[in-house]
Amino acid sequence: MKVEDILRNKGTRINMVRVHETVETALRLLKVENIGALVVKDVCRTEGNTVVGIISERDVVRGLVDQGPGILKQPVSALMTRNPITCTPSDPMERVLSLMDEHSIRHIPVLDGFTLVGVVSVRDLIRLQLDQTREHLQPAAA
Repeated sequence: MKVEDILRNKGTRINMVRVHETVETALRLLKVENIGALVVKDVCRTEGNTVVGIISERDVVRGLVDQGPGILKQPVSALMTRNPITCTPSDPMERVLSLMDEHSIRHIPVLDGFTLVGVVSVRDLIRLQLDQTREHLQPAAA
């Protein structure tokens, strides 16, 4: 199975935050959407929407421990991971799993060239595994 298969089943909605929004704004989006990470975009007039990073719950927790609650008023750029690990729609799921394991991450933006087309999360991979298990356990049709 390839990343594009996951995205097809998942839908096209991508949760994002702009680079200059506050960490508190990002946390509110994470809560409302019940997700663990947001793609960080920079909107430039000359370059269009550009993926500049990713911010996760883990980034915020580390920021709070290191810098205290004042970090919530800082821009997302203060905590985001710059140049995030990415994959392409044609990558096999095994590569995505390897990237997640190798880099200890749970979310990978999917780029088609320079265009963001989705995000694959560990939750998506768990859902895929459960679906495959359920299919395998279903009795064959007569």
